[in-house]
Amino acid sequence: MTRLIALATMGHIGLLGGAFLFQLAGYAPCAMCLWQRWPHAAAIVFGVMALGGLAPRAMAGLGALAAATTSGLGAFHAGVEQGWWEGPSSCTGTGDLGGMTGGDLLATDIPEALVLCDDIVWQLGLTMAGWNAVLSAGLAGIWLLAALRAPAAERLPTGN
Repeated sequence: MTRLIALATMGHIGLLGGAFLFQLAGYAPCAMCLWQRWPHAAAIVFGVMALGGLAPRAMAGLGALAAATTSGLGAFHAGVEQGWWEGPSSCTGTGDLGGMTGGDLLATDIPEALVLCDDIVWQLGLTMAGWNAVLSAGLAGIWLLAALRAPAAERLPTGN
């Protein structure tokens, strides 16, 4: 059980670290990319807590939930990138200008790397979001296996 929790935690560290490395390499994240990072961070915290002995079964269950959440976000994002469904209008090419004026659009002080959620910026078979969906689903499975193997919490005395 401890090995599984450590493996899942390291998997999340790897995926989150990889996202930051891609960003350092010049691949700016879109809003949905950033959303996918939060559950990875939560899973890392749950893993550290479980490895520290704090309710390993519960923490493994929460780790599975976090992994499933980022997997779902990644799958949704991959579908937006492929044009299978629409994404949030705030970060896709179909979004409105959010009250921007012509002067705002011509301003030179805007971020250089504005990335829309429906743009594919890197792909190796799957897009980054697609890989996140697949790998995070695998991590969710590891977390679930760890939760099933963790000892049940001790029962409280009933006073009998």
